[in-house]
Amino acid sequence: MSRTTDILLTALAPAVWGSTYIVTTEALPDGYPITLAALRALPAGLLLLLLTRCLPPRAWLGRAFLLGSFNFALFWVLLFVAAYRLPGGVAATLGSLQAIMVIAMARGWLGTPIRARAVAAAVTGVLGVALLLIGPEARLDPIGIAAGLGGAASMAAGTVLSRKWQPPVSALSFTAWQLTAGGLVLLPLAFVLEPPLPPLSSVNLAGLAWLGLIGAAATYVIWFRGVARLERGAVSMLGMMSPLTAVVLGWVWLGQSLSPLQCLGAGIVLVSVWARQRANHPRADCAMAPSFEPKARVA
Repeated sequence: MSRTTDILLTALAPAVWGSTYIVTTEALPDGYPITLAALRALPAGLLLLLLTRCLPPRAWLGRAFLLGSFNFALFWVLLFVAAYRLPGGVAATLGSLQAIMVIAMARGWLGTPIRARAVAAAVTGVLGVALLLIGPEARLDPIGIAAGLGGAASMAAGTVLSRKWQPPVSALSFTAWQLTAGGLVLLPLAFVLEPPLPPLSSVNLAGLAWLGLIGAAATYVIWFRGVARLERGAVSMLGMMSPLTAVVLGWVWLGQSLSPLQCLGAGIVLVSVWARQRANHPRADCAMAPSFEPKARVA
């Protein structure tokens, strides 16, 4: 499969994730971030485990739970909090900062050199996303902002460590391990920290099904596949498709305004994502091939 196909397929995942904001606010009960995150992760993870019938070896349990916490448990709880307290465009803009965080974390944890073009593309992309949120419905909530920044840091850490630790299994099994581990972390916290969910309507169930089956099980399989095949910074830039989708859905489904300045921001995001993919030398793909040794370092 060509690198272009890998990029387009991987970009599909964050594009779908952009629907999380509108689904959370329009289809799910308010005030249950931990419970909803658990219901999104655990059933999807168990379903994938049933399909793959591949359990993590004992040596991988710690890594599976750490990655499941970063990529799902902590990230999704903070994502739900940000989605409850901020407009989708604002929450997604904070999430786009993970592109810059990945560059810094990859340098510290993997020794990846920091390239000026990569930083420039990431900063430009964030500025473009920021333009997307300019509108009369934009508001700033301190708790929501803190949750958005924390979620971005959690996802960035999960992306870098997912590339550092590549088990000798398929992306489907790797996703199943992490989703199940993340759900198991969240389940007792939901029982202790949150009241029981009210009776769920058909709309609530449909929203959970979308976020679990499509927004988790399906999309994270292709995301982790992309993490293994593409350069880390390039993958993180693809995450900027999420805020773009969130704003477009807000415009189409909720009638939110979309100004010429926001359209300019959307164009900047697309150009910056394209520029970041072009910044990688084609021959680098061979050097970035995934290592299947659990302790291997990726240069």
